[in-house]
Amino acid sequence: MQRGKHEACVRGKHVSSGKGRRLLKKGRRGLLRALFSRAGMIALLILLQIGIVVLLFSFLRDYLPHFVTLNAVFSTLIGVYLLNSPGDNSSKITWLLVIILVPTFGALLYAYTRSDLGHRLLKRESVAGIERSRGLLAQDEQAMEQLRAEAPFAEGLYRYVNRTGCFPVYRNCSARYFPLGDEMFPAILEELEKAERFIFLEFFIIAEGEMWQAVLDVLTRKAAAGVDVRVMYDGNCEFFTLPRSYPRELETRGIQCRVFAPVTPFVSTYYNYRDHRKILVIDGNTVFTGGVNLADEYINRVRRFGHWKDTGLLLRGEAAESFTLMFLQNWSLFGRVKEERIEIPAALPLPQQSEKGLVLPYGDCPMDDERVGELVYIDMLNRARRYVHIMTPYLILDGEMEMAIRFAAERGVDVTLILPGIPDKKLPYALAKTHFAALLSSGVKISLYKPGFVHAKVFVCDDREAVVGTINLDYRSLYHHFECAAYLAGTDCIADIERDFQQTLEKCVPVSEQTIKEEKWGERLSGAIFKWISPLL
Repeated sequence: MQRGKHEACVRGKHVSSGKGRRLLKKGRRGLLRALFSRAGMIALLILLQIGIVVLLFSFLRDYLPHFVTLNAVFSTLIGVYLLNSPGDNSSKITWLLVIILVPTFGALLYAYTRSDLGHRLLKRESVAGIERSRGLLAQDEQAMEQLRAEAPFAEGLYRYVNRTGCFPVYRNCSARYFPLGDEMFPAILEELEKAERFIFLEFFIIAEGEMWQAVLDVLTRKAAAGVDVRVMYDGNCEFFTLPRSYPRELETRGIQCRVFAPVTPFVSTYYNYRDHRKILVIDGNTVFTGGVNLADEYINRVRRFGHWKDTGLLLRGEAAESFTLMFLQNWSLFGRVKEERIEIPAALPLPQQSEKGLVLPYGDCPMDDERVGELVYIDMLNRARRYVHIMTPYLILDGEMEMAIRFAAERGVDVTLILPGIPDKKLPYALAKTHFAALLSSGVKISLYKPGFVHAKVFVCDDREAVVGTINLDYRSLYHHFECAAYLAGTDCIADIERDFQQTLEKCVPVSEQTIKEEKWGERLSGAIFKWISPLL
């Protein structure tokens, strides 16, 4: 209590103690450093550009009273184009509402986003990288025979995934499931110590702390020993977790580093497309993926939103080569020198394994107009016979995904969702709750993880198939992010995934019509207000 009073005093106008004055000065210096840092300057420049556009529009609007008809015609033409363009119907409805509310500005904004201004090069290079990769990974015919014999229900899914990114299905791959980042972390360190040829690491978030420092120590030693070590992280880290100079710091340690889509001081649709993947490939035969980033909250060393529930997957075998390819595709996008070819380094051979089931790794690229992550989920929902159990941190659904979930439940399938009990972001949480009533009306069961935050991205179905990866049930993951996952059919770890789901469910509280009625009115209002622009968030 005394500490709280003192801090309140420091924040107020009357600072009586010398310690309070020092804290206040330190806070002001921190604010100045933030404002004049590169991230602060970029943020100010972006806000300035937005302000100029708004002022220009307001100025011109005052001088265009006689162009109401032209305004209406222009907005109508944009609306007709929108309705006839490919895309999700939910996002079309959102854009139509924007155009109706602010006709000219809304139409111009839509035209601007459709122009691909700022990310045309990224889109062109991403699609070209996928095309250059075709033929690099060969499909083992014995794996195909096993798929047809043991998992014929997944053959159509394989054909779709293979068509979008040329990802083979693999046999004789061991799969180990981690129900917590806390358990995955020591396994990561153990496998890193075994590296002999290369370590490729690609994560959405890297933050300085206990977890990253332990990983970095091993990477530094391995680089000094001649191992090819490469690190890639999303450009958002430059704003929130790592300094702009961090790649140079890693290079002094012998570690190659690239930043995916570095933040620039220009307003652009470029910011939509983030690298949300989590990939760690070791020697081409071992790979980690899942929801876990390299930051301390993911292993519960820091408690930000209660207990952090996350999951991960360790794969051994030839399936690692698909994740190696995914890493190299994104790595090639941001090199100083244009890389015309993608070359997959030779994997360190593993002892012959005889594992049950099949593994189908896949990536989702937002630039190729294929919604791989969403369609894999929908395919599982449509084929389910007994149950589909889902863990996801966010639930901001388009019409197709919501209908697939509801239809599965209405067919008599046990569809159960586990969501966070303590949210990390209030607005997405409020938006998630706008779906609850409709889902419950179809028989979908929803439970909230009482101890804290669920960051896991898991689908498990009928004791026979599962997906573990990075793909959330929201617009950002399903439409705008680079994602990855592993589809599992008949592997032993599927039983572990379902067991973890049931154990997690025991720590949850169910959502009901009554609990929906008891929600805070402010949260319900904010969800209702912002739902119409949820595809744009």
